[in-house]
Amino acid sequence: MSAQRILVVDDEGNARRAIATILGEEGYEVAEASNGEEGLARLSDFSPAIVLTDVRMPKMDGLTFLQKAREQGSDATFIVMTAFASVETAVEAMRAGAENYLVKPLDANAVLVVLSKALEKRALKREAETLREQVRQRTRFHNIIGEAPQLQGIYEVVRRAASTRATVLILGESGTGKELIAQAIHQESQRRDKPFVKVHCAALSENLLESELFGHEKGAFTGAVARKEGRFELADEGTLFLDEIGEISPAVQVKLLRVLQQREFERVGGTQSLKVDVRIVAATHRDLAAEVKAGRFREDLYYRLNVVAVTLPSLRERKSDIPALVSHFLEKYSDAYGKEVRGLAPGTLQAMLAYDWPGNIRELENAIERAVVLAGGNELTTDDLPPVLRGPRPTGSSPSSLIPGATLAQIEREAILRTLEMVQGSTTRAAEILGISVRKVQYRLKEYGTGKPATGSDTEEENPETEAASE
Repeated sequence: MSAQRILVVDDEGNARRAIATILGEEGYEVAEASNGEEGLARLSDFSPAIVLTDVRMPKMDGLTFLQKAREQGSDATFIVMTAFASVETAVEAMRAGAENYLVKPLDANAVLVVLSKALEKRALKREAETLREQVRQRTRFHNIIGEAPQLQGIYEVVRRAASTRATVLILGESGTGKELIAQAIHQESQRRDKPFVKVHCAALSENLLESELFGHEKGAFTGAVARKEGRFELADEGTLFLDEIGEISPAVQVKLLRVLQQREFERVGGTQSLKVDVRIVAATHRDLAAEVKAGRFREDLYYRLNVVAVTLPSLRERKSDIPALVSHFLEKYSDAYGKEVRGLAPGTLQAMLAYDWPGNIRELENAIERAVVLAGGNELTTDDLPPVLRGPRPTGSSPSSLIPGATLAQIEREAILRTLEMVQGSTTRAAEILGISVRKVQYRLKEYGTGKPATGSDTEEENPETEAASE
């Protein structure tokens, strides 16, 4: 391992050289600067892990130096030195982003201890960032987050179907992520560099939808003051995503069927047949087979759309993915609102697992955004959640405080939930840390969500794993 780099910035030459000598003897690679301006210049070419800087210096003081360094994008850890052992100076330094401070005259042992702790914390932070990125890669497929067995099969279908031109029908409740699956199909296909065009069929009346899909000629209807290209033309050689396909009228169904069969259409009010090469991906929350039986949806169109079918599970069917989704939305909205909310207080994840989420992922995202906006600290509590999710007030128990007086099942539950929070919701990583199977973690999460008590017995463990695998 290469020596850690330390930049010492101090206008007192003798003091600066003495510190550099001590650090060099301890195996650190040391560079020196006599003021903040020189320190800024050394940051780019020396790239130190730690900057040890005096506060009072000519030309540029230590706190200004720290602020300028952050503006330049330096991630070095700053430790400030001051001869003025006042609380105000220390607080000002810490608020500006310093990791710690030392009081002059310096004690060599104190310097080495502070540096050691700062480097250890820096290493842990880097390790956590690496782990977080690994978790992101493991739990995401084209921005689709989840490790549940039901999703793994869907990912495989998407990969296999994407390389063809087959029409794909995505089924599932509202809010389950059907548009993300459509985008994944497009990104996995050879059409990825061509347009991905989407139409929300339920949001438009019959006449407007027809015009949106096929375009119209000038004068085709009142208000048609110019020719307009439809979404099929815009999506030529790419992918057209028809969301809520179950809402289209019989007249539009007929025209859509023709495009699927013959790959051609006419604009509204036009006579010229236009040919397009478009991959169709459709989605609906309705049971189209039942709609066909009821006479509300054409059977021939249904079979044209249903070449490859993908049915997305509801969130209540894959509660083991809730920790990873919560972690993702927590990071997203903490950054969006400029807040430092990065974790969950005890009991908060349990409350979210116990809820069935009828609005699925969309409802979960909305709940997390609301909670981040209302959060008064760096952890979400059950009080920050929507009223419908609030259960008993969390007790703040930890595994250590549970012992003695708790059952093994209670201790196991606390260990699983807190470990999941630590690893950003990855059931795979949590299982590795806890030394148990991924299926057991997923099954326990299912138990915690239904309120069924976990016995933690060895004899039950085999059946839960079998059940989880077959879902």
